[in-house]
Amino acid sequence: MTEPPIADPEAAAPAMPVTTKPESRRRSFRHAAQVPTVQLARLTSISGIVFAALFVVAIILVHTTPTLSASDAEITAYYAGGSTLLVTVGLYLIPFAGIAFLWHAHCTRLLIEARTPAPSAIPYGLQLVSGVLFVVLLFAGTASAGAVALLKDLTSAPLPSADFVRGMLAVGYGMVFVYALRGAGMYALTTTSLLRQAGIMPKWVGLISYLLAAFLLLSTVMHPAAMLIFPTWIVIASLVIFIRAGRVAPKPATPERQSA
Repeated sequence: MTEPPIADPEAAAPAMPVTTKPESRRRSFRHAAQVPTVQLARLTSISGIVFAALFVVAIILVHTTPTLSASDAEITAYYAGGSTLLVTVGLYLIPFAGIAFLWHAHCTRLLIEARTPAPSAIPYGLQLVSGVLFVVLLFAGTASAGAVALLKDLTSAPLPSADFVRGMLAVGYGMVFVYALRGAGMYALTTTSLLRQAGIMPKWVGLISYLLAAFLLLSTVMHPAAMLIFPTWIVIASLVIFIRAGRVAPKPATPERQSA
């Protein structure tokens, strides 16, 4: 007598739906990231305006030092006679301006994440690197340019020669107006692209932003007026974010491809 075939328990069991927990968590995170858009827009705008105000005041104060074209007699007379307290105050304001910028940059990235399901990888990565480099080079450059003033105000040590002072100024000018300015230009360029992709920045403002970013990248002017272009752009972008980010609907997520 032939025995009935033994049923395979795995084959007989009903197929259970396969769920991918990481993907479901990713979707819920994206959904949650879209909730505080208005709050992120406000933080981005306020921190950007605070950075611009602190940065402008600090740069103007630090620039009261003699310029690179000053003569030895002018440099010696400045540090030997007049007070350098304004330069020292500017040096103390620079770190707070940098902190406000980092706060602004981070809030901007969170806002872009909330409004764009998948930001473009290249500008998104370059935005972070260029922002950090801008702050680091700004700190180092202003510290070099104001080092002698700090030495005079905080110590009783003898002042260095005019040639040494000019050398410190040259290092500071190079870091700020050659390197930090390029980092600022790259940050403005990539942030404009990301805000345009997120649908926050209108086309005409984007065109102005690209022109300002090009100026920052290509400028050879070693004057605070050139550096003040960057906080001006930050204020423009902050106002645009404050006005538009809470009103424009976020872009829908791209539907994922289903396997056949």
